[in-house]
Amino acid sequence: MTVITHAVRSAPDPARASSPVLLLLHGFGSHEQDLVGLVPHLDTRLPWASLRAPLPAGAGAAWFPIVKPGSPDEAPVVEATDAIWAWVDAQLGADAAVIPLGFSQGGLMASQLLRTRPDRVPAAVVLGGFVLGAAQPGDETLGETRPPVFWGRGAEDLVIAPHAIERTAAFLPVHAALEERVYPGLAHGIDAAELADVRSFLARAVEGAAESATA
Repeated sequence: MTVITHAVRSAPDPARASSPVLLLLHGFGSHEQDLVGLVPHLDTRLPWASLRAPLPAGAGAAWFPIVKPGSPDEAPVVEATDAIWAWVDAQLGADAAVIPLGFSQGGLMASQLLRTRPDRVPAAVVLGGFVLGAAQPGDETLGETRPPVFWGRGAEDLVIAPHAIERTAAFLPVHAALEERVYPGLAHGIDAAELADVRSFLARAVEGAAESATA
């Protein structure tokens, strides 16, 4: 059974107990501390949690093995998705809403949370990532609700396979209110311009989620 064993979180704040939790999901070979440094640049008051992927990968960890770049096997991705939800349910609550922000492999996992429990994910951020090729349980719902999704990537990114980009470009516009950004000169990484765009996106997404909750 795949289990999440390492995570770091913001300090509990009763005033934000009902807010969605910003869930940070790192890329291949990294760890739970990797994306924490982004939080101050996002200017968000959301509580946050950052998880370590369950599989060893060099000095870090991975969410799933790389068999064919851009086309991961479905089974390990589903196992990792279930492990994330198990951690969320146990640590944040069985009805907790999350806004996943993932980079690279973590970007795929962010999309997986959206595609498996769309009722718990008011928005998602995919950075330098892509979507799984297999249909997921929430896809039909997403086609109707189309929640906000930010998909950013570098124009010079040579890590993510072109066919994975094409798949994602076909899927997201019909399953989300997509905000897509491609950054000139950026390779497989995150830069200040992208962070500024994510900050603006999160501000709008959180406002929208709050309005929906009180409607």
